[in-house]
Amino acid sequence: MTKKNKKHLEDELLREEGKETVETTQPEGQEQNQEASSETEELKKTNEELNEKNLRLMAEFDNYRKRTLKERIELIKTSNEKLLLDMLPLVDDFERAIQATDNSNDIKALKEGLHLIYDKFIAFLGQNGVKCIETENQVFDSEIHEAISSFPTPDEDMKGKIIDCVSKGYSLNEKVIRFPKVVVGE
Repeated sequence: MTKKNKKHLEDELLREEGKETVETTQPEGQEQNQEASSETEELKKTNEELNEKNLRLMAEFDNYRKRTLKERIELIKTSNEKLLLDMLPLVDDFERAIQATDNSNDIKALKEGLHLIYDKFIAFLGQNGVKCIETENQVFDSEIHEAISSFPTPDEDMKGKIIDCVSKGYSLNEKVIRFPKVVVGE
């Protein structure tokens, strides 16, 4: 029920009781202006609240973005730390091998030491998901091999197959990280 209707009902009730009402209401135009201005004030308040909430939300998001960017940069900086730390024993082995070459004339022992270090390094790579890509007697596949040359073969079975591997290739968790360089039979 609007204010106008309510006031009209009150006036009728008072008339029935025999009392005249004193007109205390404002003219209709002024009442509507007051209602419009109060609605405008409420809308302005709501607008200010929403703007403030929006600014806070934008600031929170900007802080979140900056924090995650900082964390990502820190993660990238230290991501290889464990890998490099695990490689240090291999460096120690190489240093011992270099010292042994300076003091020893036993070539057989030096070869054996180098093979032990190589095997240890290959095992280390395997533990970290790096595998050698097989090339010996394999059919050439351009997805995983890089042909650096072709060589005519007298044997029909060797056509399209890898004859020689010039440089080994490696994959990391099934993704090729270095293509093997091979010679293909034609």
